[in-house]
Amino acid sequence: MHKIKISAVSYTNTLPFLKGIKSSPIIDEVDLSVDYPAECARRVIQDEVDMGIIPVAALLDLPNYNIITDYCIGSNGAVDSVFIFSNKPIEEIDSLRLDKQSRTSNGLARILLKHYWKREVEIVTEGEADAYVLIGDRTFGKKDTVKYVYDLGFFWKEFTGLPFAFAVWASNKELPKSFVESFNHALGQGVSHAEDVIPGLPPISNFDYKYYLTENLDFNLDQPKREAITKYLSLFQDL
Repeated sequence: MHKIKISAVSYTNTLPFLKGIKSSPIIDEVDLSVDYPAECARRVIQDEVDMGIIPVAALLDLPNYNIITDYCIGSNGAVDSVFIFSNKPIEEIDSLRLDKQSRTSNGLARILLKHYWKREVEIVTEGEADAYVLIGDRTFGKKDTVKYVYDLGFFWKEFTGLPFAFAVWASNKELPKSFVESFNHALGQGVSHAEDVIPGLPPISNFDYKYYLTENLDFNLDQPKREAITKYLSLFQDL
């Protein structure tokens, strides 16, 4: 039997999806691998896999993408894992170092700097900078160690009034309807019990996994998040 090749993210925010997939009969129909967001996107774009959880900025590189589920990695305000960290106020920074693991969050930081904070800054990928983007599990417990912390989910909501979708399940080809329906159901089962993935996770000082998974994250790809994707991609293309 031909298996659907899937690339998923290895961060905590994707664990409910992975648990849903692995607990479902759909697991027998897929070849599942995990990586960081930018690599997931590359593998789908290069047709190394059939589908993946794709950072929304990467959709621009998939001319025939299909968003195939009702779920995403999203937030309706503060997400608590996508930040600009800085040792000076955002209004005073002149340079920003990007995070190599995520094109979407880098774009979000640049959009907010340009349109919300009205700052023109030097963008770098290496070396020293006044501030830097950091995403995912590497941010857990770090907020209290940096002087100035800017949650990009929160400030996107302040800027647009919309929630945000950081990544969506997308394919580079049309997939069988029966598979998509079963896969969607598996994801739904996983996110409806998101806190079940917490046992076994490493304890982190000043970080609440349950609040993160059930309050900060919003996994439903509803119409406002689809509107946010459209707005984000338009602003991203104008950077």
